Amino acid sequence: MKDWDLHQSSTAGGFFLLYSTASASAINYAAVFGTMLPSARPLLAAAAVLCFWLLVAVAEAKVHHYTWDISYQLKSPDCFEKLAVTVNGEAPGPTIRATQGDTIVVAVHNKLETENTAIHWHGIRQIDTPWADGVAGVTQCPILPGETFTYQFVVDRPGTYLYHAHYGMQRVAGLNGMIVVTVPDGFVEPFSYDEEHTVLLGDWWHKSVYEQATGLSSNPFVFVTEPQSLLINGRGMFNCSLAPSGTCNASRPDCALPTLFTAVPGKTYLLRIGSLTSLSSLYFEIEGHPMMVVEADGHYVLPFAVRGLFIYSGETYSVLVKADQDPRRNYWAASHVVGRNPSQTPSGMAVVSYAFNGNNPWMPPPTAPPAGPAWNNTAIRVEQSRAIFAHPRYVVPMPARADRTLLLLNTQNRIDGHIKWTINGVSLMFPATPYLVAMKRGMKDAYEQRPPPDMYDHMSHEISAPAPTNGTVGSPVYRLALGSVVDVVLQNSNALNNKTETHPWHLHGHDFWVLGHGEGKFNPAADAWRLLNVRDPIMKNTVPLHPDGWTAVRFRADNPGVWLFHCHVEAHVFMGMGVVFEEGVKRVGRLPSSIMGCGRSKGLH
Repeated sequence: MKDWDLHQSSTAGGFFLLYSTASASAINYAAVFGTMLPSARPLLAAAAVLCFWLLVAVAEAKVHHYTWDISYQLKSPDCFEKLAVTVNGEAPGPTIRATQGDTIVVAVHNKLETENTAIHWHGIRQIDTPWADGVAGVTQCPILPGETFTYQFVVDRPGTYLYHAHYGMQRVAGLNGMIVVTVPDGFVEPFSYDEEHTVLLGDWWHKSVYEQATGLSSNPFVFVTEPQSLLINGRGMFNCSLAPSGTCNASRPDCALPTLFTAVPGKTYLLRIGSLTSLSSLYFEIEGHPMMVVEADGHYVLPFAVRGLFIYSGETYSVLVKADQDPRRNYWAASHVVGRNPSQTPSGMAVVSYAFNGNNPWMPPPTAPPAGPAWNNTAIRVEQSRAIFAHPRYVVPMPARADRTLLLLNTQNRIDGHIKWTINGVSLMFPATPYLVAMKRGMKDAYEQRPPPDMYDHMSHEISAPAPTNGTVGSPVYRLALGSVVDVVLQNSNALNNKTETHPWHLHGHDFWVLGHGEGKFNPAADAWRLLNVRDPIMKNTVPLHPDGWTAVRFRADNPGVWLFHCHVEAHVFMGMGVVFEEGVKRVGRLPSSIMGCGRSKGLH
C-alpha cells in the first residue's frame, strides 16, 4: 500500500490515480507468479481457477435462514421524520453474510398493510432458481399484504452484492441492504487486509414514493426533483431550518455525525462499498486516504488506486484503505452527487476516527469537509470506467465473437400526453402475468408477441436531438437462443429538455464483459469496434452509460429464465427504460406455485 504511485492525470485534475506495477508486491501477490516464464503463467492461472472450484466443491455448504417482517416505520435517517419501508424495523436492513456455495433462505412477511412488495437479490445470478430473482411482473407475482413468500437461492460466487425492493418505485422508500459472500476456507484472495467494513450509499427524499410515482405518471409531468439528502449506511444530515415545524429535529441521537469505522494506525481495511441510490451518481472519498480498488461486482480487478471512487446505482466495489495518517485526529468520509447539479443536495458525511491515545473519537475533523470533484466533469468519470480491467489471474475467457448484436437507443418520448423513456422506441410496461409464468405455461396472450427491434436507425438519428417518433408502450421480449453470445451497445441521447445524463444499466441473471465506453454515436460499420477491449475486460452486472456516449457489453445467454435489463435509476425504469430477455425458458424446472396468483395465473397460487 505504501508503494502506491500517485500520478496526476491530465483530465482528472488530481482525482484519478494510476496503479504502479511496483506496488503489486505490497498487496502480497504470489511471488512465484511474477517470476515464472510468461509462457507458463496461463497454466498457473488455469490451475488456480481449477483449484478454486475444487475448493468450492469440497467445502461444506451451509444454509442460512432469515425471517423478515417488511413494514412501514417512522424513521428519521437525516433528522426529518417520515415513513420508511423497513426490514424487522430497521433501515437499511441486515447484511446477509455467507460463504460461496451456501444457500440463503429468506421468509418475507409482508406487513405493509396496503402495499405489495418483492425483493431482488442484486448480483446473485439465480442459477436454477430464476423464480427467486424477485422482480414483480417478470419472475413472480408481488407479495400481497399479509402474505409470506420464501426466497431460496445459492450464492455461487464470492463478492459484494445488494438486495432491494423491486416493486413499483418502492426502493425509494427503503427496503435495502448488502450481501457479503466470502471465499471458502483455504482460498487466498489476491490481496490482504486486517478488517473489513460495509459502506452502503443512498439518496433520500422527504416526498413519499406515492407522490413521486404520481408526478411521473401525470400530465403535466412532475419530476421527482433532487434528493434532500445523501445517506451513508442509512444516515444523513438535513438542515432542519428548511423543514416545516415539528418534522425535523437535529437533536435526535440518530442525527449525530455517524462514524464510518474506527481505524487502528497501520492496519489495512477492506471497504465493501455499494450504491443503492434511486437517482444520484456519486463520488465517495475519505479525506487523506487513497483507495486501492480490488473488486467490482464480485470480480477481482487489476488493482488501481483512486483518491475517490465514482460509483453508480447498482454497482459494488471493494477497496483497500491504509490507516497511515496522523492518528491524533479524525477524518471526513464524504459522498457527493456527480452528473447532476448538486446545489439542492448537500454531500453526505461520516467520520473515520482513529483509535489512538489522546484522540477523541467523537471529535469532528479539524478540517473543512472535502468538496469533491466538479459535478459536471464527465471526462474523469469515463476515465475511471476505462481503468477497470480483469485481474490477470482471474480473467474469464470471453467468446471471440457474438452471435447477435443489439444496438439499443434510449430516448425520452411523449406518448399519449405522458413522458416516457423508450428503448428503440418501446417503453417497457410489465404485464399483469409475470413473464416467467406466462412463457413457461404457454400463455401467449399475456404479453406482447411482436419482438422489439434489434437496432435503431443509427445512420440518420441524431443523438443530440429529441426523439424522432412518439414511440409505443408495450411488453415485448427479446428471445435469445440458449447458449448464444450477445453483444449489446447502449447508446445515450438527449432527453426532451435537450440534456443527456448518466444511466447505470443492470442485467439480471448474468454478468457481462464490459467491452468499452465511447463518446458520441456508435457506428458499427466504422472503426468503433477497434475501441473495444477483448483482451482483459472486467465482468460486471451493472455498468454506467455516460452522457453523450455509448457503452458496449457482451454476455452469454446461458441461464434459462426471463431476465430484466434496465436503467437502475428508479424513476427511469418506472418510466419504461428497460428490456426483457428470455433464454431457454423450456429448460426451467417446475415453477413454484407461490410465484403465481396474479393476472392469468389467478387460481394457480
